[in-house]
Amino acid sequence: MSASTERKNRIAAREAGTDKKTLARQEEARKKAKSKLRWTWGTIGVIVLIAAILFLNSGFFFKHTTAATVGEHSYTPAEVSYRYASEYNNFVNQYGSYAAMFGLDTSTGLAGLDSQTCSMIENGTWKDYFMQAAEQQLISNAALLDYAAENGITLDEDEIAEIDANFEGLDEAAKLQGYGSADKFFAAAYGSGVNVALVRQAALDDALASKAYQQVRDAKEYTGAELEEYYQGLNGESDVFEYAYYRVAAETVESTDADGNTTNAVTDETMAAAKAAADKILAAYNEAGATADVADSDGYVSLLDGAVSAEVADASSTHRTNVSGSGLGAYKDWLMGSRTTGDATVIESADTGYDVLLYLDRSDNHYPTANVRHILVKAVADADGNYTDEAKAEALTKAEDILTEWKAGDQTEESFAALAEQYSEDSGSNTNGGLYENVAHGQRVEEFDEFCFAGHKSGDTAIVYGDNGSYAGYHVMYYVGEGEQYSDYIARNALLSEDMNQWVDELTEGYEVAYGFGSRFIGK
Repeated sequence: MSASTERKNRIAAREAGTDKKTLARQEEARKKAKSKLRWTWGTIGVIVLIAAILFLNSGFFFKHTTAATVGEHSYTPAEVSYRYASEYNNFVNQYGSYAAMFGLDTSTGLAGLDSQTCSMIENGTWKDYFMQAAEQQLISNAALLDYAAENGITLDEDEIAEIDANFEGLDEAAKLQGYGSADKFFAAAYGSGVNVALVRQAALDDALASKAYQQVRDAKEYTGAELEEYYQGLNGESDVFEYAYYRVAAETVESTDADGNTTNAVTDETMAAAKAAADKILAAYNEAGATADVADSDGYVSLLDGAVSAEVADASSTHRTNVSGSGLGAYKDWLMGSRTTGDATVIESADTGYDVLLYLDRSDNHYPTANVRHILVKAVADADGNYTDEAKAEALTKAEDILTEWKAGDQTEESFAALAEQYSEDSGSNTNGGLYENVAHGQRVEEFDEFCFAGHKSGDTAIVYGDNGSYAGYHVMYYVGEGEQYSDYIARNALLSEDMNQWVDELTEGYEVAYGFGSRFIGK
């Protein structure tokens, strides 16, 4: 090929774009374009991923998808998470360190519940347990809210304001705990999407459901005959007993089996010896009682203690008061028989020995309870947790000043109630004027109890000492009047419990939880 011809071919190739340099430039351009395309799609993927993460973190799915429906009520994942976490928190707050006795490890918080087996449900975890509790709460609330709507039951302005008062200052409190806001605190404590608005609405729903329930409960009435019939049907289970006992434990004997294992156990011989010792104490008690002039329960206990100490130096009986019939255990059959104060017997104690048992008293609760108001003034404990005489004297002086202030006024129950709300340190009654209704024997510290049943008339006052181990101080007392007969009070509450349980069962029939797409976000 001539040089001119080759030159012409190269010119033609350039014009056609098929020469080597042009092909190389085109290949390089294609590579750059492909690389740019990969970078563009990769960038778009990263942007989409970031957007998805931000979207999830925004709580959209937790607040705007349906996790469960109950009847006509729909619940978001955040709403169900709040109920679920609340059940867990309530359980932990109730049992504290004792939660471990149920097999619950609280160190992992909510996150570890689905990996912990729960013995209280078959083949389930603790997450299953608390979810079941949350389901029951959703079902009962939905049914009660429907009932409220059908019967025109609503919360009034004061009831709403009372709920809203609980949410005041939450942001400041949350910040003190290291959270940016109350919303962030609730999200951390109960799950993503849970915020102040959600918790407030849950509180409003709970209050309305409770109001509907209470209205139905308050409307139930029982005649005196119905209450008495119910109480008698309890067959002494709610009667209150007083008794004393001394346990003669059978000695254990060491034995070794064929494999060399050593055990300690009572034998027929040691049980017989314990029985003989108990019988001897009983005989000594009966002999002393035959000639003694005994005035009260304490006298009979002293006789028993004398018989015991004659056989065992420095030993004495155990004196029990205010024991319900349902808690008598092995003593039940004998104590519920036809007994007279001072009767005694010997009863075998769970194959470990014998008890000398002394009957002292039985109350069938047919007495009027007491309605009282009080103002508690606590003594201030020292650094060791002890209450000095000086601290008690200061508390007494303050109690006397409060009573003097009341006497200087109109001396009415209303004015006493106002002072109780101003001064009382009893958190159980200082928001309702210090009022306790239907107080029964043995429910308060000894001095408080004695005031309630000392035959006072309405308006009587006194200052009494009180000490139950958790506090020491003085109660400024105001006697309101007699309450309901205690046996009727017991029967009424038992009947109400049974009837309301039946009513709720009937009300919730047909309600069940149906889970939706959002259920996968519960507890996240």
